[in-house]
Amino acid sequence: MLVDHDRGAPSPGALEALTAARSLAGKLGTRVEAVLLGDRALFDMHGEELSAVSAAYGAVAVHRGRHEFLADYGPDAWGAALAAFVDTAAPDAVVAAGTDRGAEAMAQLAARCDLPLVANCVDVSPNRTQADASSGAATGGTWHISRIQWGGSLLEDVTLTSTLPLLTIAPHSIEAEPCDGAPASAAVVDFEPDLGPEVQQTLVRDRVTLAEGITLSTAPVVVSGGRGVGSADGFAPLEELAELLGGRVGCSRAVTNNGWRSHADQVGQTGTRIAPEIYIACGISGAIQHWVGAMGSKNILAINIDPEANMVTKAGYAVIADLHEVVPAICDEIRRRRDRPG
Repeated sequence: MLVDHDRGAPSPGALEALTAARSLAGKLGTRVEAVLLGDRALFDMHGEELSAVSAAYGAVAVHRGRHEFLADYGPDAWGAALAAFVDTAAPDAVVAAGTDRGAEAMAQLAARCDLPLVANCVDVSPNRTQADASSGAATGGTWHISRIQWGGSLLEDVTLTSTLPLLTIAPHSIEAEPCDGAPASAAVVDFEPDLGPEVQQTLVRDRVTLAEGITLSTAPVVVSGGRGVGSADGFAPLEELAELLGGRVGCSRAVTNNGWRSHADQVGQTGTRIAPEIYIACGISGAIQHWVGAMGSKNILAINIDPEANMVTKAGYAVIADLHEVVPAICDEIRRRRDRPG
């Protein structure tokens, strides 16, 4: 299991993938072992924390690939390091999160090993014969998999025949859950992959911070506006509501096309995929591309004048009214309750 991390901070997708890998290991009758990639300095600073998190989510061993070319993320370097690990460890399957890093690294691994990669999986079952049921061993190299296709609008059932299944787990398709009774730490094994200078052709050299604090993808509350907001200025009440709720403001593609907000705020298939505790969709019709980005939300409240709008029919809660009246009223009520004595 490749644990996708950013300079020592595991991604939420990695924790989801560890949870999925734990389930798959149970079906196989085997165990989860994590793979972490970095250089000596990264592991000196974050190694214990990364190992502890991996153990908390079910990994019984942590393999730390150390090399100077792994000081920061690079798809070629990560793929080559994974290929070196697979060559010596002979795992039953390799799983990673369907994040940008996870998908790139696994694609590199698949190319280097000349094996198929099945991306965005939501359910994986190895084929087992009756004779092997007691041991849990997978047979025949056949795996039955359900995965997300067409940006989330289609669930595809596939059969994979491979000597080594390579899988990525669809983001937000499983709730990340620590393992009950997990040990405080996992066994740590260091390895040093033989990486040539050619793997440095794509490496992260610098970063630019676009926004401080919570991001659209991590916000617990997202308040989004669509064409029904009417203008760039019309987002002011949505900004106020998001601030009162400790969230972020998003928007639909129609809004970015009209130039009302930046593409960085767009929720959807070609924007950001979100999974907040609540998504408040204001004046958004809910085209399939937008729904793909929002469907991971735990709860959805739609505010729209059209009771037949796709977002309204899919939402758990809906207010059929003018958002320009409803959103300010919600803000007023939140402030009133907060100011009330006692």
